[in-house]
Amino acid sequence: MKRYALVGTGGRAGLYIEAIGGTFRHNARMVAFCDTNQTRMDYANRLLEKTGAAPVPTWKADSFEAMIRETRPDVVIVTTVDRTHDDYIVRALHAGCDVITEKPMTIDEQRALRILDAIEQTGREVRVAFNYRYAPHHSKVRELLRDGVIGEVFSVHFEWLLNTEHGADYFRRWHREKRNSGGLLVHKSTHHFDLMNFWLDSYPERVYAEGDLRFYGRENAERRGITQFYPRAHGYPAAKDDPFALNMAENPQLKALYLNAEHEDNYFRDQSVFSDGITIEDTLSVLVKYQNRVQLTYSLNAYLPWEGLNIVFNGSKGRLEMKLVEMSYVNAGGERDNEGSLESCDITVFPMFDAPWKAKFTVGEGGHGGGDNAMLADLFGEPGEDPLKRAADHRAGALSILTGIAGNRSLQLQRPVQFKEFELLRRLKG
Repeated sequence: MKRYALVGTGGRAGLYIEAIGGTFRHNARMVAFCDTNQTRMDYANRLLEKTGAAPVPTWKADSFEAMIRETRPDVVIVTTVDRTHDDYIVRALHAGCDVITEKPMTIDEQRALRILDAIEQTGREVRVAFNYRYAPHHSKVRELLRDGVIGEVFSVHFEWLLNTEHGADYFRRWHREKRNSGGLLVHKSTHHFDLMNFWLDSYPERVYAEGDLRFYGRENAERRGITQFYPRAHGYPAAKDDPFALNMAENPQLKALYLNAEHEDNYFRDQSVFSDGITIEDTLSVLVKYQNRVQLTYSLNAYLPWEGLNIVFNGSKGRLEMKLVEMSYVNAGGERDNEGSLESCDITVFPMFDAPWKAKFTVGEGGHGGGDNAMLADLFGEPGEDPLKRAADHRAGALSILTGIAGNRSLQLQRPVQFKEFELLRRLKG
């Protein structure tokens, strides 16, 4: 039985706590929690106890190494703020543990190089939790492209829509500062760029990006005629009638995780999406050329009426289209199985000289279109043969963020960015 410690007991941590304490209790055991905030660690233990497991010792972040020495985990699960992923990953590897990290693996090239150095020095393993790879509809696309149903792929158009509930949520919390998250091109689009690498069995050669903050932020709101502003929802009457306000006091999970924990760290989970201090973009367009000559046009918008994607693959023998609508959600604000669950999904193949047909696949249950449950089974269960090779290691994690990192550099320099400009790519190829 493997022993697990978890660092970062915020909203995403519950996925792993419930899996280890519940479904996979015969294979896995939680032995410790680590965080900067004791209130959140106490909440994590209450979640663990609900599964029938015993509570575990809690350790403040400055005692991370002591936690590993005393509780002896085999694997450390990292679900902290993105900019701290590399620190905990490197320290865990050097302490003799393997690591499972939430995406993105980290947020910039230098942090990624630190992780690669530690892997080379220790010989330990890093897994990146790319749940979307495991969703049956995304796996089906991989299978269809692998089997050549549309021949050689030449171009892809990929449009991801974040709506006014989930999309807005990135502008209420720590993600709103690029120094924390790398912006949506790294934090959110990492999912999509990893899917592209996974689907095409390739990685980019050149990236060009355009992006701006057009909807959220005070200046944009003023331009649209809004005159009532507030810094956060809790305690401010002006937030009462704002559909973008997050009322944590009436949500037991958000209240326990964040509102009741504010006295320890002054972290406000419910900041106004129309306040100052937002340094990430909400409107993004990216043009990517892959090593195998595929051309991608990609867009991400974070303020739309529905949540999901439109994607098309154009090939030498036809066209593949997928339209996916996901259930909207606020992280840690409801039932976990509803987070990103499918409302509808159609995959249609248009052969060049034949009638179009719908691809059949088993609709996944649970969070992120069934991806969460399938990924957890692979991480903590008894994994079997996987011809699609969905398990993502540090190399997949690094290549996925590198597209977003290149996009951020392109935004800054206002020019195309070549992947060969990055030392990280040279290290991965070497």
